[in-house]
Amino acid sequence: MRSAPTILHLDMDAFYAAAEQAAKPSLRGKPVVVGGIGTRGVVATASYEARRFGVHSAMPVAQARRLCPNAAYLMPRFALYRSVSEQVMELLGRLSPLVEPLSLDEAFVDLEAGGVADDSVSARRAGELLRVDIRAVTGLTGSVGLAGSKMLAKIASEQAKPDGLVLIEPGTERELLGPMPVRILPGVGPATGEHLRRAGMTTVADLAEAGEDELVRLLGKAHGVSLYQMALGHDDRPVVAERDAKSVSVEDTFEVDLHDRVRVRNEVVRLSDRCVQRLRAAGRSGRTVVLKVRRYDFSTLTRSETLRGPTDDPAVVREAAGRLLESVDTTGGVRLLGVGVTGLADFTQEDLFAQVASELAEAAEEAEDSEAGGAAGGVEPVTPVPEPPPERRWLAGQDVRHAEYGAGWVQGSGVGRVTVRFEEPTSPPGRVRTFKVDDPDLVPSDPLPLVRAAGDQAGSSPASRPKSRSEVADSEEAASGEAISSP
Repeated sequence: MRSAPTILHLDMDAFYAAAEQAAKPSLRGKPVVVGGIGTRGVVATASYEARRFGVHSAMPVAQARRLCPNAAYLMPRFALYRSVSEQVMELLGRLSPLVEPLSLDEAFVDLEAGGVADDSVSARRAGELLRVDIRAVTGLTGSVGLAGSKMLAKIASEQAKPDGLVLIEPGTERELLGPMPVRILPGVGPATGEHLRRAGMTTVADLAEAGEDELVRLLGKAHGVSLYQMALGHDDRPVVAERDAKSVSVEDTFEVDLHDRVRVRNEVVRLSDRCVQRLRAAGRSGRTVVLKVRRYDFSTLTRSETLRGPTDDPAVVREAAGRLLESVDTTGGVRLLGVGVTGLADFTQEDLFAQVASELAEAAEEAEDSEAGGAAGGVEPVTPVPEPPPERRWLAGQDVRHAEYGAGWVQGSGVGRVTVRFEEPTSPPGRVRTFKVDDPDLVPSDPLPLVRAAGDQAGSSPASRPKSRSEVADSEEAASGEAISSP
């Protein structure tokens, strides 16, 4: 435990939903729900306006629609969220070399290791400047908790929501934690919480009064000892800069159960390719391929196959996932499929058997073509009639661009029509127009930045960008002749 509140926890406020509101001026101040937009989707994030109606993360979207029918229900745009997250993590990296990301929108920072704080005053100043910088760079808000331990810093940031800062002075931990429910402590989930409730312990103070021996008797040695220490406010876990990912996976829940075995196989191939894309984006490879199948009755089956060495070859992952699928009974229908890779490594081992299989497949294909040509006896082949292209699918919230009207986003689609609102993050709320789903002038596009630098708007150099408060402070220190140390 530290004698100064130099561990910072940042949690961006309703991150996905807030990013959507920042990107879409017409949704600001209105309820927004981001997640699976189908009947079986799950809420990823709800804006604070939607939360007033009882909508929360992990809730089925169907239930959310009943609670808040007038909200905007949007598909997630992870390309945008990752881009904003990188900007936020860069700001955290300026504070300290010890930054421990927990997700796209959450991280711990060791301010002491960065030399930017050694007491309550300097820690608070660093936290306030960070919040200002985040808003200036991303247009979004984040809540900051400061304390002498990771556990308390996270509790503080939760108390600070939304868009606030809470600092817990070392020495006040037990007084603060005492009246809080036991579920506030890490590792106390619904089952453990209920077990403690039956034993008459509902607050953190109850745990501290019960003593270590009683908690060990109820929960076992490891969990009991750990929980007792946390109830006293003790947490000596360090901020770890590198959190090594254990696996990379993707999964999809389908609107309607899949019964066609060929369709199921094709979905597994598609998910395998997506998984490998994520694997390569992380610069990793993996040794074990995992297939997840949730059937019509909600029973979930998991199958895995360990390869001879780590790989990031999509053909290898596809083949392994396909083999795993053969061992799964999909009779009755499939509602969810997932493909993952575990046993991650930073290098790949060429799969010689996969190369041989690929070469054999190509040779067989060439033989088939040659045989078909010989059987035709030189007769001119019949040109097949091309099938009509499948109807283009537009999802709510998707970025689009029109040749005449510019950038916009999809509000909804159906019966051969798509409705688009044309607006940008820096524009006023835009107009709505409807097109045919196959309008050649309407195409998908990449997300626009939430905040544009002055240089981007006026064509001037990056040096003309408005400075954040921390940069202004650095400039003032430099002007006064004081030395500036970059973390």
